[in-house]
Amino acid sequence: MTATPLRTAVVIGCGATGTSVALALTGAGVEVALIDQDPRAAADAAALGAGTPWRPALPTADLVVVATPPSAVVDVLYTAQARGLGRVYTDTAGTKDIICADAELRGCDLKGYVPGHPSAGPDAPGRATADAGRFAGRPWVLCPYETTPAWALETVGALIALCGAVRTDLAPHVHDEVVAVLSHAPHLVVSALAGRFEGGAPHLRELAGDELRDVVRTADGDPNLWSDLLTHNAGPVADVLDDVARILAHTSEILREGAMSAPIELAAVLEQGRRGQIALEQARKRRIS
Repeated sequence: MTATPLRTAVVIGCGATGTSVALALTGAGVEVALIDQDPRAAADAAALGAGTPWRPALPTADLVVVATPPSAVVDVLYTAQARGLGRVYTDTAGTKDIICADAELRGCDLKGYVPGHPSAGPDAPGRATADAGRFAGRPWVLCPYETTPAWALETVGALIALCGAVRTDLAPHVHDEVVAVLSHAPHLVVSALAGRFEGGAPHLRELAGDELRDVVRTADGDPNLWSDLLTHNAGPVADVLDDVARILAHTSEILREGAMSAPIELAAVLEQGRRGQIALEQARKRRIS
């Protein structure tokens, strides 16, 4: 058994994220029960060693992890709390502001709920990419309410530690603004670029190198899961896209006008991108040093 306040857990949602959480917890000695709206998904996750399918006779768990798409989190949370499945609850959804507000409006028990988001890539409906080490060394954001008690934070903190992640606390709206820049808007930009290669001239695809494939790789996400995520963070994502569109429109004007100053103006745009890439790389090196 683990020497933490986390000895038993229920994971609701057996996609890649939920199954990865369950695998990490079972590997740490936590007894995990699995729930999914598709019983076969829970059975498949159990076959991977992620725990056992939940049974009504099980006692109240120390923690319930809601690993569903954002649109389902509040309904699942409310139902799980009404059934008394656990003492503390958290979720893994990639947006937080709307979920936090809706949980309060719905009448969920906020004292036992700590909104969270493990930053380890988007979820996937299957379990092919599930991995107990998925969260190792990655940020895990918590967005606690002002009234969240220490005992609830301690339990969710134990979850993060057992998954090998690094806890970061943010306000819900700040979290959503950050992920809009880091993940959500880039996914849409990449998807728009990748879409040009479907149905286009064959030589476009034949001449495409590994560099381009690396750039558009993230477009291979589940469209339904991504659309659910993006609509739950619509405002911040639209703001980022507006900024990017402004820069691209300005660049298009420079190219079309063909003025003598075009090389200098284009170099300024490219230099801004280069400095941003350097800043990201320096931050990465600091994290791993």
